[in-house]
Amino acid sequence: MGVRRFDLEAGGDTFEFAAETEDKISFWLGKYPEDRKRSAVIPLLWLAQKDNAGWLSEPAMREVAERLEMPYIRVYEVATFYTMFRLQPVGRHHIQLCGTTPCMLRGANDLKEVCRSKIGKPHQVSDSGRLSWEEVECLGACVNAPMVQINDYYYEDLSVETLEEIIDKLDNGVDVEPGNFVDRLNSAPEGEAKTLIDPALDDGSVPKGISSLPNQPEELPETQLKPLGKMTTKAKKADTVKDEKQAAEEASEAEPETKAEPKPKASKATEKTSPAAKAEELPVETGEQARPEAMPEPDSNGADNLKVISGIGPVLEKKLNDLGIFHYHQIASWGEKEMAWIDAYLSFKGRVAREGWIPQAKELAEKKS
Repeated sequence: MGVRRFDLEAGGDTFEFAAETEDKISFWLGKYPEDRKRSAVIPLLWLAQKDNAGWLSEPAMREVAERLEMPYIRVYEVATFYTMFRLQPVGRHHIQLCGTTPCMLRGANDLKEVCRSKIGKPHQVSDSGRLSWEEVECLGACVNAPMVQINDYYYEDLSVETLEEIIDKLDNGVDVEPGNFVDRLNSAPEGEAKTLIDPALDDGSVPKGISSLPNQPEELPETQLKPLGKMTTKAKKADTVKDEKQAAEEASEAEPETKAEPKPKASKATEKTSPAAKAEELPVETGEQARPEAMPEPDSNGADNLKVISGIGPVLEKKLNDLGIFHYHQIASWGEKEMAWIDAYLSFKGRVAREGWIPQAKELAEKKS
């Protein structure tokens, strides 16, 4: 991890909280008695950092100290102790890269090299002023390693390629949606669900009461209950012989059970969803929505990189390719009906229009031509 150094010169001579921050300051001060208001030092430092382009200058710390009637050195001690407070200017998009064991085992060291090559040294702002980065301790998303935090949001399950793509987009002023960058939901397995997939397990009904706890021992009739107390060795042997003899007789009288024939295993070919089954899952074409025109394969120049379009990541690109959509000009040709069909298929609820896929695709198609 890089060394944290306090920049005394970059912060200027003055600092003021934003007008809209004053209500938040009052909220935090209201949580403590007047003679204990210095307890709000951490939230006020956090608000000061937010209002100071993502870092704490000396004037910002002095303002917090005056608000809380604290010695300046006490505020400085808190700010320098917690690594969430940054002591140097940062880029518009500050990347915190987790380098602890789970992320390291999953490729965090390779992601560090990406940051060094694309941005520069840790704690330094890029030439464009848009980016900076640092290595941090565990961010608590080990199941989605390797990952980074950019400003306030997590970008998880990264690879060298996806982090390079994220950095390039941010450096060119294109926002990138946070979340997973593989085909999974939160910490679920990649691809489709593997467990708890029976619809009957979640039918929307409220839990029903139970009359008894499961896996409890059966109650024996009173005639079978043996009296408590010491038994002689001879009595114990007699009971054992009697029990074994009785068990043998019951076993000989019982009819042999008919074993159920094992069900034949489904072949791998039948396990996979057939094209016909997939077609049944597609939205129905109506007067208000129509499936976009598909291509059987990309043209001779190869498929376009649809991930350049803001809002489309590796997972969505694969889903679009599966639908026969490989090129910018295909998305650029969509109308209202095609957008409605895609929204229904991907459960987007207007995301295509909201994120401006079609205008972006038109611009990219024009540049390509």
